[in-house]
Amino acid sequence: MKKTTKMVRKASHVAWVRLASTLCLAALVGACSDSSNNSNSGDSGSGGVDGGGEPFAELIDSGIARYLGLYTPMTSETLESGVVAHTFGAGDGPLCLDGSEYRMGTFNQGSDELVIFLQGGGACWSTLCSATESAESGIPQVGILDPAREDNPVKSWNQVYLPYCDGGLHASDADNDYDGDGTPETRQRGLHNLSASLDVAVNAFPSPSRILLTGASAGAYGTTFALPLVRHLYPDVPIELVNDSGVGIGIPDDQSYLMLLMSDWNQSAFIPEDCSGLPCLGEDGHLSDYQSWQLDVDTLTRRSYLSSKQDSVIALGFLQIGGPAHEAALIPELADMEVRHPDRVRSWVVDGSTHTYVQRDPEATSGVGINGGVSVFDFIRAQLDDSPDWVSVSD
Repeated sequence: MKKTTKMVRKASHVAWVRLASTLCLAALVGACSDSSNNSNSGDSGSGGVDGGGEPFAELIDSGIARYLGLYTPMTSETLESGVVAHTFGAGDGPLCLDGSEYRMGTFNQGSDELVIFLQGGGACWSTLCSATESAESGIPQVGILDPAREDNPVKSWNQVYLPYCDGGLHASDADNDYDGDGTPETRQRGLHNLSASLDVAVNAFPSPSRILLTGASAGAYGTTFALPLVRHLYPDVPIELVNDSGVGIGIPDDQSYLMLLMSDWNQSAFIPEDCSGLPCLGEDGHLSDYQSWQLDVDTLTRRSYLSSKQDSVIALGFLQIGGPAHEAALIPELADMEVRHPDRVRSWVVDGSTHTYVQRDPEATSGVGINGGVSVFDFIRAQLDDSPDWVSVSD
């Protein structure tokens, strides 16, 4: 797995060079794509949530499902661990930033429950490219993906693992010429990769009783974009979403930052005209109105957020606003989300500036005054068990 850091276009962003090492450390682990008669086509699906039809019909009609059903793996190899490593061929479909083949993994443990995990590893846009640029085979069986770990609340669940190598939060769709030399140097095919992987998922695990959709860092941001597609493919399955260190805080009161990213990555189809009467990319500069709208329309989804108050990778690396400003934005945004959806949103927040937990540090605790604290895994277990102990905690 390679990671590249390079400056592009705007010399005024030289400060990013000093932050590149921070971003690299933040990543935890981090041919032919044939046409297919896969029944999971990009057309707007029937079925729905609580019998209410397609909850994200507006997004489906806008084209977010345009690559579903188009790609099948070139090879699928069963590894010694039992993981099946799926590789897609080079061409116009799934690819990594550097043009190498995209790979993903599945692990069948005979469960009727399914984990879909999106990996993180930096980002790449017109003013910075510091991102994992290739994908490795298999599944890194650590933390929440460790089937042998006794305290893992999903240790026996089936697994779908999506490596991250598009630099666009698993949802980009552009081959970009950021250095202006006339030749695209970044293959930002995240939506191809995501769609192809979810087709593999639904073919391998067509009828789970419930899904845990989770990811870390850029993968946590990616869960926001993956949710409408997962719902489209699994219309009536309860989805528990755990967002680890990609809450959706932007630059406060600066909508232009998110607009730039979505423009560079060609993601406009994911954003509806309005979100429950509010601008989806609000003037406050955050994604919370969009995420709240997702909960409004999809009533079979619940969402947890994990974050440190001054997450250095997000506050310094991506936003360049500093830890205190990140904390000042994070706390009210999380509180507002829970007020809007009091039965379906919770948060786990710790002091400090650490980044990601479900793989790197699931023993971390928040709320130290509560019987010694609540660990990441205990918090997730309470959510999955629908326990009254699933409450927001903070240091």
